[in-house]
This record gives sequence, structure tokens and C-alpha cells, in this order.
Amino acid sequence: MKYSNLLMICVLLPFWTSLLVRTSSWMVLLQQQGPINDLIVWIGLAADDNRPELMYNVIGTFVAMTQILLPFMVLPLYSVMKTISPSLMRAGKSLGGTPLVSFVKIYFPLTIPGIGAGCLLVFILAIGYYITPALVGGASGSLISNTIAYHMKSSLDWAFASALGTMLLVGVLTIYWIYNKLVGIDNIKLG
Repeated sequence: MKYSNLLMICVLLPFWTSLLVRTSSWMVLLQQQGPINDLIVWIGLAADDNRPELMYNVIGTFVAMTQILLPFMVLPLYSVMKTISPSLMRAGKSLGGTPLVSFVKIYFPLTIPGIGAGCLLVFILAIGYYITPALVGGASGSLISNTIAYHMKSSLDWAFASALGTMLLVGVLTIYWIYNKLVGIDNIKLG
């Protein structure tokens, strides 16, 4: 408990900067002569003339989006975990369960509404992401939102863009329906 406020500040700290600034900083970190590639060369995982491509591909998109969307997963989990009494774990241990068994049988099932809410929130935010995949991922790291935008603005193939949008909507509604069946929308805990 004494570290929870400090850790919460660390989770919320990225929200104090703009999404564009965070994406631009990932572009600086992941570039060919950037600090992460310098570290990889310094450790000896790659030669200086054979630096790995960390930008303008799916790897760069996943790394940047994970950092940007991580707080949206942590906050629902934190709100659910904070309501779980520590005495439940002690009770599980006193009944003969190891810490792992107590976690799996007691603590983890109580966190499922937070896990479900976090996954649903991150999924819904990720499918509409446009800036981060466009800047960090380039052409090969683009997501469906970038493809829809391309066909709406550049190729003017509105029929294909609307078909992609319809597929996206059906996918989101399917995920929502599955979440409702597994967890129940009434059990969603975002805060």
C-alpha cells in the first residue's frame, strides 16, 4: 500500500503529455541510429552495420502502442485489485494452499472483471488508432484504421472503405457479445 500511490503516479504520468509527443519520442527511440539500437549494438546483440529495423514495421507499431495503451489496461485492473481484501489470500494460505494455488483459486478469479474491462477498453481504443501506426509503423505497420483512411482519402474507393468499416463494426460487436457472455456487461469495472 505504501508504494501504490507512487506507482499510480508512474502509470498516469504519460497522460500528462500529448499522444503526438509520445509517438514522436518513440520515433526517436526506435530509429536506426536511436538509443535502443545503440544499446543493442553496445550489448553485442547486433553488429553496428547490421542494426535491426525497429521502425516502419509491425514491431515498432506494437512497441509504441503497448506503451501508449498500457495505462488503459492498468487502471481497470488497479481499481478491481484495490477492492480485493488481503485477508482472502491469508485465508487461502491458512487453509493449506500454497501462494500460487491461493492466487489461482482466489485472487485471479476476483480480478476477471478488471481484466475483461481492460481488454475491452484497450481493444476498442486500438482499433481506432490512426496516428501511432501511421508515424511509427509506416506502410507495413499500418492497422485497419489506416487502410480505411487511405481508401477514403487517397484511392477514393469508398465501397471498399465502407466494407472494411462494416467488417470492423461486426468484429467489435462480436467481441462485445463474447465479453457479455463470458464476463457480463453488468460486471464491468472501470473505476
